[in-house]
Amino acid sequence: MTPRLLVSAITLFASSAALAFHCPADMKKIDAALSAGPKVSAEQLTEAKKLRAEGETLHKAGKHQESVDTLAKAMAILGVK
Repeated sequence: MTPRLLVSAITLFASSAALAFHCPADMKKIDAALSAGPKVSAEQLTEAKKLRAEGETLHKAGKHQESVDTLAKAMAILGVK
């Protein structure tokens, strides 16, 4: 294996693993915000819950970038950083 290919493979693996650990942290933040009774409309609350569930499904399917992106939308609705 060439050094460049090896470095690329390691980088890809490391970034995938980092995203995998990011998803549960985002889900915990969303859950905490939902438990606190966010000041959003009923429609926004429904959408945030839907996005949170979708993010978890994507995470479990190994689609971590899609999960992070989806969870970020829920966090934006809820005002979570």
